[in-house]
Amino acid sequence: MIKILLADDQMLVRTGLRMIIDSEPDLQVVAEAGDGASAIREVGRTEIDVIMMDIRMPGVDGIEATRQISARPNAPSVLILTTYDADEYVFDALRAGAAGFLLKHTSPELLVEAVRSVARGEGLIAPSVTRRLIAEFVRHVPRRPGDPPPGLATLTSREREVLSLIAAGLSNAEIAAALVVSEPTVKTHVGRVLAKLEVRDRVQAVIYAYEHGLAGR
Repeated sequence: MIKILLADDQMLVRTGLRMIIDSEPDLQVVAEAGDGASAIREVGRTEIDVIMMDIRMPGVDGIEATRQISARPNAPSVLILTTYDADEYVFDALRAGAAGFLLKHTSPELLVEAVRSVARGEGLIAPSVTRRLIAEFVRHVPRRPGDPPPGLATLTSREREVLSLIAAGLSNAEIAAALVVSEPTVKTHVGRVLAKLEVRDRVQAVIYAYEHGLAGR
């Protein structure tokens, strides 16, 4: 059972989300929060796997709450669910540690699959912003100076190839087709890449790849 916290300042939104989520046999809403501060407190006292987090909330907003929650050991995955798809919100949310980003007009089917995806550590970005997001990373994410981080040196040539394809926005199925290997093999490679780079999910791996010059510009 995937345990979920709903963090949104609108009760009607939380009620609608709860109805969608609780209708799924493997998903359960275990807590709700009307602002970022309440969400942070709930994480400290409730067992949670995924947080569905709004951005604009009174007091502590969703991005700051995500930043504080993601800094904790064994933190739950945060799925940003918002009406705003402006680049600045996407960038800030992902840099704060969010594992996914979806718009509130997303279909219920995609929403529940997004929850399962981030719970598995795969990450997800709304299709409507994925290509633009990657294009903006190409132009704006600065490369980190100095020697390559230790984790990067441990990647095999195939794992580097997989990382570059992740950064290009390809799914596991698309990577499998590009490399002419099976999807389970790709999942194994992705898991090893995430572990070696010490990043939580593939969204953070995209940021890592651009920061360290492992993706085209």
